[in-house]
Amino acid sequence: MPLTPKDLFDYLSELNIETTTVEHPALFTVADSQRLRGEIPGGHTKNLFLKDKKDKFFLVTLEEDAIVDLKSIHHIIGASSRVSFGKPEKLMEYLGVIPGAVTAFSVINDKNNQVEMILDAALMENEIINAHPLTNEATTSIKRDDLLRFLEATGHKPRILAVSEGAKATAAE
Repeated sequence: MPLTPKDLFDYLSELNIETTTVEHPALFTVADSQRLRGEIPGGHTKNLFLKDKKDKFFLVTLEEDAIVDLKSIHHIIGASSRVSFGKPEKLMEYLGVIPGAVTAFSVINDKNNQVEMILDAALMENEIINAHPLTNEATTSIKRDDLLRFLEATGHKPRILAVSEGAKATAAE
């Protein structure tokens, strides 16, 4: 059974990680998020659940307005081929969430490390990062370094890569 938001918050508490959570109506898109979340400071995320032809899965977390070239992202993330979006069934099986609720926090459900965690370098420039806490009916704010600590505690040492167009431009400067 996938963990609940309460389970997530309990785990974060065990790690001595402080977060702030704002509840809101269910949000399914970045546009919904921008319209309904209010004034929550920090970087807001969007997530891509991707797979390659060898059924290797990736969770790519970026800033909500990041632009990604899906035709070439496989070169950056180390996929064996071009990638496609993972099916909702695999999303639930591996990360325990439904489409619209995908979040970096969902790797807590990936006990067998089936999904590789990728964080966009541009997102990591934010001191505070905002993500859904396993439900799209809330937004949780976490310090960047605490997010990294959480991910590593789940066994998902993230790779920080210049995935988005903005991150590539910054890396080139």
